[in-house]
Amino acid sequence: MKNAIIETHEPVTLIGGGTCTAADIETARAIAPTTVAADSGAHMALKQGVPLAAVIGDMDSISNSARAQIPKAAFHEIAEQDSTDFDKALRNTLSPLVVAAGFSGGHVDHTLAAFHTLLAHCHRRVIVLAEQDIVFLCPPHLALAMAPGTRVSLFPMGRVRGTSRGLRWPVDGIGFAPGLRSGTSNQATGDIDLTMDRPNMLCILPRALIRQVASCFLAPDPPALWPVRAE
Repeated sequence: MKNAIIETHEPVTLIGGGTCTAADIETARAIAPTTVAADSGAHMALKQGVPLAAVIGDMDSISNSARAQIPKAAFHEIAEQDSTDFDKALRNTLSPLVVAAGFSGGHVDHTLAAFHTLLAHCHRRVIVLAEQDIVFLCPPHLALAMAPGTRVSLFPMGRVRGTSRGLRWPVDGIGFAPGLRSGTSNQATGDIDLTMDRPNMLCILPRALIRQVASCFLAPDPPALWPVRAE
């Protein structure tokens, strides 16, 4: 990434204008203290007294009151309308991990757009924090320690095949695809080990596992990333 607005070796919390609570921000910032707002996500940051390293977006949703409370130098307007504010903020933030809060709940189309952005940026490590879950794109290989009975949902956003160890219902040999086959509400029998052949599978886990997944992504030898998705 060239000329990123925010460039750091530390994880970053990204706050959106969707459903977001004080607990969401506290959970995200415990992992990623540096905080960026996507457009109107600045409202929640201000409400919670969170200092913002930057506000990035097309600025069509942020109030004049919020503008007055944030230094002008922190605003980075990107006027094009071909991408969401989540996409704009993500592609202009360079960090080893982004924890995204305020990008689920509320309007269903906004949530779907956030998941679309995860696929578009398959070469990044991003965890979307939702009310009960965390959502992230499965890397080529993922190994996580997990208690038996833990819910593990796999949802395809395109054609994808994989292998699994530690799932009650193994996924080996299954051709997943939207409208054909998904893998929701599977269960761990213990530690899990997953592989995927394409960057098209979302992994949905209980929210309580966010620190565990973040630690995996931030480990000295983290899971390999997908290459930049070809247009």
